[in-house]
Amino acid sequence: MRSLNDYANSEEMLEHICSQLADDFTGTFSAETVKRFVAESFESLSQARVQAFVPLFIHRFARERLRAVGQAEGIIDKGVPEVLFVCVHNAGRSQMAAALLDSVAEGRVHVRSAGSTPTNEIHAGVRDAMSEIGVDMSQAFPKPLTDEVVRAADVVVTMGCGDACPVYPGKRYLDWDLDDPADKPISEVRPIREEIDRRVRQLLEELVPALP
Repeated sequence: MRSLNDYANSEEMLEHICSQLADDFTGTFSAETVKRFVAESFESLSQARVQAFVPLFIHRFARERLRAVGQAEGIIDKGVPEVLFVCVHNAGRSQMAAALLDSVAEGRVHVRSAGSTPTNEIHAGVRDAMSEIGVDMSQAFPKPLTDEVVRAADVVVTMGCGDACPVYPGKRYLDWDLDDPADKPISEVRPIREEIDRRVRQLLEELVPALP
């Protein structure tokens, strides 16, 4: 994906992303629907501090939202269980949980994360703690909680975000009481990481039991 500086203006960037996603979702969503989701994603993410990644972030966020809408409406097959992790800022606990589950699941589940009030970047201590165990979060970014990702999820795991997450029937909701790693030194982030790792492995075993 080209960087922000590779485009003459934001309109050119959005047109390029719309064209790519319209091709990806041909026969599923109209070009107008794709354009609307891309515009909304741009509005949500254009203030990201790592400006070079903004086009990539917009593309990924809009793509995930479109996929979630299709899944929620039954026009895109899930294939595997969908898990959504939600915390307040989507900069610590939910990001670690999503990255850890994605790593150990190896494609057996699909993972999303979001924040009820997302911040601009992931906590440095979280990135460092995850890097220690070989999980690269350099291109992860905080994302706002949207209705379609909740509707698409089979399991919604909340972490200190109260009643911000909408509740829909037929879904499994879990609330994990975990310390917030914000502004903590890596020595204090590690135990949080290990507890999240333990919980995501247990959740994976419940969702996709190991073969004998």
